[in-house]
Amino acid sequence: MMLLPLQIGNHLPPEVLEISKQMHPLLWNFCIWVTATVIGLVIKFITSRLLRIYSQRNNYSFFGSFVKHLSWPIGYFIPLFVFKLMMPLMRMNKIYYNFLDRCVSILLVISFAVLLTRAIRVLEDYVYHFYDLNKADNLKERKIRTQLKFLRKLVVAIIVFVTIALVLLSFESFRKLGTGLLTGVGIGGIIIGFAAQNSLGNLLAGMQLAFTQPIRIDDVLVVEGEWGRVEDITLTYVVLRIWDQRRLILPINYFIQKPFQNWTRISADIIGTVFIYMDYSIPMQPLRTEFERLLTLTKLWDGKVQVLQLTDAKERTIEIRMLVSARNSSDAFDLRCFIRENMITYIQENYPGSLPKIRTDYADKFPQALPEASI
Repeated sequence: MMLLPLQIGNHLPPEVLEISKQMHPLLWNFCIWVTATVIGLVIKFITSRLLRIYSQRNNYSFFGSFVKHLSWPIGYFIPLFVFKLMMPLMRMNKIYYNFLDRCVSILLVISFAVLLTRAIRVLEDYVYHFYDLNKADNLKERKIRTQLKFLRKLVVAIIVFVTIALVLLSFESFRKLGTGLLTGVGIGGIIIGFAAQNSLGNLLAGMQLAFTQPIRIDDVLVVEGEWGRVEDITLTYVVLRIWDQRRLILPINYFIQKPFQNWTRISADIIGTVFIYMDYSIPMQPLRTEFERLLTLTKLWDGKVQVLQLTDAKERTIEIRMLVSARNSSDAFDLRCFIRENMITYIQENYPGSLPKIRTDYADKFPQALPEASI
């Protein structure tokens, strides 16, 4: 049986209704589509323009971030939304209308999901504005950012999962398939649980990591003998940026199950150690004076700790340890190198005879050879 064109929009004004009847259905539908698109683009343009004008008043603006992240998703969502509202005005075969309605609905769901994921970025920018990492003591900022970053990725994953589910459920065949699978959900859940054991373990470890926070974004760690900073924490792994720009990728449950060093767990300040080995003849007081003088010359030292001690006396040398403090581990490393280089230079220039040496007493070993050597 041949389907008649779907007559929709009889509630229109008589003049418009008369025009629609005089026009070819394809032309009328095209006009509806063009009108909806133009209206959507005009609304989007006016909104974006107003937000851009407002956002230029300050260095940071919530509206500026809104324009930055949501401009192009809104550019798709608003025209689709307006077109969805105007679809009842179209004239076409019911089969084609249902197909078009389903396609537009799916596109609306996808565009709205993209809009939500980008809106999370706007919230993230807002929080980052108040919790800036560019501070000497940024413990609170790193804590907030670590939690926010993990939650953002978790929410995005949920949005993507729900969007896929809604798209699939819009098809009758998938809906029936889902209903049939409900009878075996118990056994299927057990099978999926075993198959995804590692992934679920990493996800749960990530949630534990985000809230107990043994590590945070920008923490300084020593893991597997490598020194680096936490660059990224995802749902399943952690990226550690090594000092030479390499990246160490570790599963997220590594930080739950294995020991590691966190140099910035409580605060960023740290104490560095410098060892030098000298002959027994080196005088200690001039070394202390030079050590204290060097610390006053550099901004790397935070003024908290300055200690020079003779910590060990070995068979041929003595061990001198210098303790220095700095605002963070990077400054501490540079400060240790600065002290080591300048202290060795000072000893070379002022006490070269006190550098490590090997002594041999020939008089005890060769008593008869000593007079001949002196002739």
